[in-house]
Amino acid sequence: MEYRFLGKSGFKVPALSFGAGTFGGKGPLFSAWGNTDVDEAKRLIDICLEAGVNMFDSADVYSDGMSESILGAAGEGANDIGASRHHLIRATDAALKRLGTDYIDLLQLHHFDAMTPVESVMATLDDLVRAGKVRLLGISNFSGWQLMKSLSAADRYGYSRYVANQTNYSLIGRDYEWDLMPLGLDQGIGAVVWSPLGWGRLTGKIRRGQPLPKGSRLHETAQFAPPVDQERLYRIVDALDEVVTQTDKTIPQIALNWLLQRPTVSTVLIGARNEAQLRQNLGAVGWNLTKEQVEILDKASYLTPPYPYYPYWNGQFSERNPPPV
Repeated sequence: MEYRFLGKSGFKVPALSFGAGTFGGKGPLFSAWGNTDVDEAKRLIDICLEAGVNMFDSADVYSDGMSESILGAAGEGANDIGASRHHLIRATDAALKRLGTDYIDLLQLHHFDAMTPVESVMATLDDLVRAGKVRLLGISNFSGWQLMKSLSAADRYGYSRYVANQTNYSLIGRDYEWDLMPLGLDQGIGAVVWSPLGWGRLTGKIRRGQPLPKGSRLHETAQFAPPVDQERLYRIVDALDEVVTQTDKTIPQIALNWLLQRPTVSTVLIGARNEAQLRQNLGAVGWNLTKEQVEILDKASYLTPPYPYYPYWNGQFSERNPPPV
């Protein structure tokens, strides 16, 4: 397994990590993702560890805590909301208990809490780090200004900084590139990508002129997913089909490999309902798309960004040629 530094933290993470949102099967959203029990979870985790995948993502909102409970049981070894000091400390302690561990390598806030001052949030998180309960900090679903305001507060008072941004990013959802990617390059924030297959749209099963497959989770989760222009989706699938003919890889493997070549991407969260899906997704590493193949996918998935980004946009970014900031 390939390992990458998480931003500028000096902490290495596998190029592929495992999202445990399919564990538990509770609630209107996560029940549609999967209902993996402890026995099946043990099998999937064993496969991950055999492949060198040793980073697992969970959250207290995944199946009302069942995901963490199952993950903790499978591995060795109620009114609170927001990012208040009270909730952060209690939620961290509860997660440690459910997971059956003494510390969390990477603690990520699920969303920005506009009701709690960022100085208080960063001070509390810094206390958790100093107490040894948490090693590194990250966020998810923040806007650029929210993340930058938090980093500024951390720098001002000498608190621990965020080093990771768990973000929605895929060929069908490239909004991350407009603001959060250049911020990540500038501030040393590593991307932990969720929904890399666009809520199941980039599996090759959704095709022009065909009904949505019976087993697609989009029947239950489409209302939670970002809206997608269908014609653009079909154009991207056509491009993936073109690259498939040039490789011995599957559409999901190609879509995942494209992400792994993007700037700031430290790890891509892969989920799986069964062993076959997991093994297929693991095949996204150990090789790279060619420059020409990347260009095919870039062109098909291109979307003109909103103001103020589009006047300066070229869409081809690297560490040496970062997005405009």
